[in-house]
Amino acid sequence: MGILIAEDDAVSRRMLEATLKKWGYDVVVTEDGDKAWEVLQREDAPRLAILDWVMPGLHGPQICRAVRSLGDQRYVYLLLLTAKSEKEDLVKGLEAGADDFLTKPFDAEELRARLRAGIRILDLQETLRVQATHDSLTGLWNRGATLDLLRRELSRGERQGTPVTVIMADIDHFKQVNDMYGHLTGDVVLREVAHRLSSAVRGYDVTGRFGGEEFLIVFPGCTAQNAILQAERLRARILKEPVDTPEGPIPVTLSLGVAASEPVTEVDPDLLLRAADTALYRAKSRGRNCVELATAVELRIPSSPTGSNRRRAS
Repeated sequence: MGILIAEDDAVSRRMLEATLKKWGYDVVVTEDGDKAWEVLQREDAPRLAILDWVMPGLHGPQICRAVRSLGDQRYVYLLLLTAKSEKEDLVKGLEAGADDFLTKPFDAEELRARLRAGIRILDLQETLRVQATHDSLTGLWNRGATLDLLRRELSRGERQGTPVTVIMADIDHFKQVNDMYGHLTGDVVLREVAHRLSSAVRGYDVTGRFGGEEFLIVFPGCTAQNAILQAERLRARILKEPVDTPEGPIPVTLSLGVAASEPVTEVDPDLLLRAADTALYRAKSRGRNCVELATAVELRIPSSPTGSNRRRAS
């Protein structure tokens, strides 16, 4: 567990740092509020911060407000270090977004207890976050989280002038698996396909369960040509070995549709998804177990909405 210390008093700062390191925490130390705010904006920011109430730059409560304004970031537990003891001051700190207080000069055992309470809350927050953003069967990102991540990557791609490619993948004849072997066996197939897909892409690619037997994979910085190669690799990975199930090995194939955004161009995520979905439908029509690339026309002219009433054979 990483902990940020923001404290301008050298003696207090050194004591905090030495105590936390002795307890096995990874410690990041800053001497003013501005530097602390910089650290807390990083993607790898510590999940717990001890902030002096009054220090150069941003004060502790100001940092609390700034952290809470981020909203979409992972929760950071904020502990204000203060000599203030008036109820009115403590209420102001809580209203600013602080989770707890520690009175100067701090008592080591009280600090240990408050950190343990903070870690319990962080663990609970993480559990709730995972439940809200991940598919319970496969462990992949769920549909809502996948769409949010797609929008984020498209915005990043527009700023940086890099493409974003999506692959819509669908398990062929999955209804037959459920009908012949039952839904529990179908769940085994879904979990294994999800595992093979997620383990075959880069760590920063997004793999989500889009619904039923359909998956959406987002490749930041990937051109359409490279994505075709990636899609063929994924198709071959699923085809290579049958899925072992309690009912015996079951051969599985994928059909995939690929659509890529244009660099330095604002892209409607719904249009990109429609294009990938149309390409997937074309792959199904060709006989399944193949990859199709969305055409330039499909990427520019809206067609029927994603998830429309058209029926696609599984």
